[in-house]
Amino acid sequence: MQSDAPETRRLKRRLDALYARYNRRDLVETDPLGFLYRYDDPADREVVGLVASALAYGRVALIRKNVEWVLQPMGRPALFLKKASKAELEERFRGFRHRFTGGRELTALLMGIKRVNERHGSLKGCFLAGLRAEDETTLPALERFAEELALAGERQAAFLLTSPADGSACKRMNLFLRWMVRKDAVDPGGWEEVGARRLVIPLDTHLFRICRALGLTHRKQANLRAALEITESFRALAPKDPIKYDFAISRLGILREAGLNEFLESCGILEARHDGKSAS
Repeated sequence: MQSDAPETRRLKRRLDALYARYNRRDLVETDPLGFLYRYDDPADREVVGLVASALAYGRVALIRKNVEWVLQPMGRPALFLKKASKAELEERFRGFRHRFTGGRELTALLMGIKRVNERHGSLKGCFLAGLRAEDETTLPALERFAEELALAGERQAAFLLTSPADGSACKRMNLFLRWMVRKDAVDPGGWEEVGARRLVIPLDTHLFRICRALGLTHRKQANLRAALEITESFRALAPKDPIKYDFAISRLGILREAGLNEFLESCGILEARHDGKSAS
């Protein structure tokens, strides 16, 4: 995508308008991200962010219900994990179930967080330990971060800790990084040292369909290569913050007043189809 092309300038204007309209703090409350704003301590936000993003698959209402169930007995999550033993966590969350995730996997995730915090002082410290100055994206550090968390949880939470190593888009882990690294009306930030310019789009099938319709990728699967291609397309529009439009675009089709067809038409796309294929 050429940054000075007329169609690129038009797309940027439309995306900036979409960002101004939907990148709002009041819309966060219906998103799993909303849980982070209950906590002022960065250590608590890290724990909550990783739990909420790890469970961010399926219907939003179910995600929020089950994240609420996990967080309710914790009080201050970082302190709770610091004091809790593995046996106590197993007992506390024995009855947990979120689609493919049960109490065993949740306990493994929480133990992974606990042990990484003990080793590095914080999840941020762990991530920064794996981040190199020459890394163009967060993916190499994310691979090391996911591996350390998986090992710390005795590899029983592998499904919840997607890694670039397997070629998947790593939607949930990239979503966690968006929350932690970016800071604006929606994303609370706290890991600004990582650099928003290195983030990769949290790609799911809904966003993938929209981005294909907009011509931001021509790939046929919502995998890691597609996520990188889409991120590069966005980088032509916002070099220092390539995933700034993620939250606003994700509102299309979620909010009743956010019309996907109307947005695509305003960008020069005449027809939007919802059968998994890109618009013609």
